[in-house]
Amino acid sequence: MTKPEPNPIAALLMQNVTRELVLGVEEALMAGSQRAFGAARGMDEGHLPHVVGQLRHFHMNEALYRTFAASDAAPSPIRGNGLVTGRAGVFTLARFNIKLGLWVNGRRSQTRRQMALANSAIEPLVQPGLFDRALPPSEGVAFFVSCFSGDLNVLPDVPVSIYIAVPDHTMTGWLFREPLSLFVQRYQEEPAAQDDLANPTLKRGAQRKNQGDA
Repeated sequence: MTKPEPNPIAALLMQNVTRELVLGVEEALMAGSQRAFGAARGMDEGHLPHVVGQLRHFHMNEALYRTFAASDAAPSPIRGNGLVTGRAGVFTLARFNIKLGLWVNGRRSQTRRQMALANSAIEPLVQPGLFDRALPPSEGVAFFVSCFSGDLNVLPDVPVSIYIAVPDHTMTGWLFREPLSLFVQRYQEEPAAQDDLANPTLKRGAQRKNQGDA
C-alpha cells in the first residue's frame, strides 16, 4: 500500500493525537451511526431521511463523548444540539457529518466557523513563504468528518468514509484532510535498521594472491 506523503499538518496531528484515540473515534462514529439507523427503522419514509439525520447527530455525539472520556480527552458536556468537543494536546477535536463530496456544508455551523479561527496559527506550516516567522502553534482545531452516501438505499447505516480534517481559519478551505484508513498508516514506525551480521570473505583465488603479496 502506498505510504502517505509527509505533511506538516499531519505531523502536528500525530504529535498531539494518539493513534489509539483516532482508532477509537473511528469505531465510535461507526457504532453511533449504526445505532442511529437501527433506531430509525419503522419510521415513515416521508420523513425517514430527516429522522436518520437527527438520530445520527445524537447517537454519534454520545459515542464520541464516551470515547473522549475513556481517552482522557476532556469531553465537553452533551447539551441539546451542541457540538461535543475533546482536547488532545494543542488540538480541540469535534465532528460533523456531510453528504459525500459536499465539504462546503461544514461551514454552515457558526460554532464550527468560530472554532476554526484558531487555525490561523497553523496556516504558516503550509504557507511559510507568506510569513516572516512560523511559531509553534499552541492552538488548533481538527474535525472528524463522516461522509455519508446521501441515499438511504446505499450504505444507509454507516459512513462511506471518515476523514480527519483541519480547516483554514475561515473554514472556506482545508489545510489538511485525509481518510482515517490512510491517516493511521502515518503512525507506523520505520522498520528498525538491522545489524549488519554479514562476515564477508575473499574468494580463494584472492586469498592466495593476498597471502603471496604479504
